Amino acid sequence: MKLSIIIPARNEEGIIGQTITTLRDHLDQAGIQTFEILVIDDGSSDRTYEVVATQHAHDPRLRVLRNTGKNGFGRAVTFGLNHFTGDAVIIYMADASDSPTDVVKYYYILRDEADCAFGSRFIRGSKVVNYPRFKLIINRIANFVIRLMFGFRLNDTTNAFKGYRANVIEGCRPFVSPHFNLTIELPLKAMVRGYSFKVIPIAWHDRTVGVSSLKLREQGSRYLYTLLTVWFEWLLVRRDTRRPAEEVFQPFVSIPVSSQTERSE
Repeated sequence: MKLSIIIPARNEEGIIGQTITTLRDHLDQAGIQTFEILVIDDGSSDRTYEVVATQHAHDPRLRVLRNTGKNGFGRAVTFGLNHFTGDAVIIYMADASDSPTDVVKYYYILRDEADCAFGSRFIRGSKVVNYPRFKLIINRIANFVIRLMFGFRLNDTTNAFKGYRANVIEGCRPFVSPHFNLTIELPLKAMVRGYSFKVIPIAWHDRTVGVSSLKLREQGSRYLYTLLTVWFEWLLVRRDTRRPAEEVFQPFVSIPVSSQTERSE
C-alpha cells in the first residue's frame, strides 16, 4: 500500500524542514518505504516552498506544490487531496504537533483494519502537552455537541490528524469547507456515508516554532455551517449518499499486523 501524507503549510519556514525529515526517517525506520510526503504551500510569504523543494532534490518522496487557488486551510488540504498518488492518505500538521509514531499506527489500520484511521487526544492512553486552556474548553464543548448530534463514539472529531483510504476521499466529495471546518467535514462525511473506522489514542504537543493560524472567533460560523450541512444529510438523505453495502472493507494484504518482521507494503 502506498501512503500519502498531506501537510498544508503557510509560513512554516522555521519548522517544515524538520517536520518532513523527521517524519520520513520515522517511516523508513518502521519499514514503510512506499510513501510520499506532499507539502501544500498555501500562499506563504517566507521560504516554506524553497525549503521543501531543496529536500525534494535529495529525496523525491518529499514533494511540494503551491496551492494555486484561493488560500485557506481547507482549500490547501483539498488541493492536496486532488493531487496525492497513494492508496491511502493522512493529513498531518506542519508544526509537528502530531506524532510520527501515530502515522505508522494509522498506516497499518488503513492497510489491514478499516477505511479510516481516527485518533483521539482525549481517551485513555493519549498524551497531550501544553494544550491552550481556552482552546481546550472550546474543543471539548464542540466535540460534545457533535457526539450528541450524531451519536458517534469518536470524541475528537475536530482534530485534523486523520487517515483515509483513497476510495473514502472519492466517496466523500465534494468538499466545500475552505478553512479549518474541513477538519470536521471529512470525518463526519466518512462516518455518515458508512465507511468503517478505528479510533486509537494519539499524542499531541503544542507547536514550539511559529504561531498557529487557527483563530477560533473567525471559525465559529464556518464550523456551524459545516456541522449543520452534514447533519441534515445524516437526517434526511443518508440513504442516497451512503456507500453500497457490497463495498466492504478488504485488507491490502493478509499478513498479521503483529508480524513486524514480515510486513510488506
